[in-house]
Amino acid sequence: MDRETCIYASKLLGRHWESPPAYERFCQRGASVDYIKAESFTYLDFFKGYLLPNFPCVFSSAFTQGWGSRKYWVTQDGKPNFDHLLRNFGDAVVPVANCNVQEYNSNPKEQILLRDYISYWKEYIEGNHSSPKGCLYLKDWHLYVFHSYSWSVNVCGRKRWLLYPPGQEESLRDHHGNLPYDVTSSALLDTSVYPEYPKCCPPIEIIQEAGEMIFVPSGWHHQVYNLDDTISINHNWMNGCNVATMWHFLQAELDAVQQEICEWRETMEDWHQHCQVIMKSCTGIDYKEFYNFLKIIAEKRISLLEKVPETKALKNICSDSPGLGPHHATFDLSRIADVLASLITNPYFQKLETDALSPAPEDLFSHLKEIINASSL
Repeated sequence: MDRETCIYASKLLGRHWESPPAYERFCQRGASVDYIKAESFTYLDFFKGYLLPNFPCVFSSAFTQGWGSRKYWVTQDGKPNFDHLLRNFGDAVVPVANCNVQEYNSNPKEQILLRDYISYWKEYIEGNHSSPKGCLYLKDWHLYVFHSYSWSVNVCGRKRWLLYPPGQEESLRDHHGNLPYDVTSSALLDTSVYPEYPKCCPPIEIIQEAGEMIFVPSGWHHQVYNLDDTISINHNWMNGCNVATMWHFLQAELDAVQQEICEWRETMEDWHQHCQVIMKSCTGIDYKEFYNFLKIIAEKRISLLEKVPETKALKNICSDSPGLGPHHATFDLSRIADVLASLITNPYFQKLETDALSPAPEDLFSHLKEIINASSL
């Protein structure tokens, strides 16, 4: 990242605190996403064109053709290589959902060994993709997502994606506020149950082929179907572009918890702390852990900046060097500082016992501001 992009990105995302990105181009019938080929496409192109505006895209299979998983996890005819998976991962415990059973707007899950799931999968294929056990789907073998970015690569097989821009999911909710189990169900046409559905834009449909990677930005509601026997690798991540989105998500989650148990507010001792515990059980993190998360990332970015040779001014360092460069580190620090300022003044964070946090949030914020000012961002 060069200095000009760093300054532009900081100003642009600073304005997003007041006005969210516009997604009008994706709300038209027949809307599509960009398809990226490997030739001459750079991380800076991705940063400017997709991370900053929070837009999805699809990368061609050329980007993943050298991956070991595409070589070893797949047979010559493009099918899952069960023998390799059993040898290397057979004893792993994995979450498996039963797609034939609906619990509210999701499926019940159980934890089983991967070798047991592969045994089922083989039987499912031999049974013409049918089994008395139902359609079992190994999914979400990963950590919590926090409204992070996500990319998903089909090692083999094909998928159909239906995506909705941020905000459109509100039109999908029923009168209880729940999202639908199936966004293609005719039940959504019943306005007595889904009163806002007529306002919802049509989903963007993507057919993802083997080897292709789809980038799913923060807050894009989606539903996915496997069209073949499919293995996918998914990765959730974040950077300065969406750390504020994560913070907004956590505030919304806490607000939802507080509304659910508001009737016990006056009678429950440490009500605010109980709300944090409940939120953590749903999202995997609470406000104090979010502070520690920000601190760890900040320390890593500070460490990177400290390695910049003293004889070189930050503005003169080449922006095309591989890895996370100093301008990107400074950009991330500026975004962390903005979120940290909001966290420190948040009334529910202030009600928590934060004396054990080290460094103190106010001290970390002051330190970040000093570093950012010194970088002349």
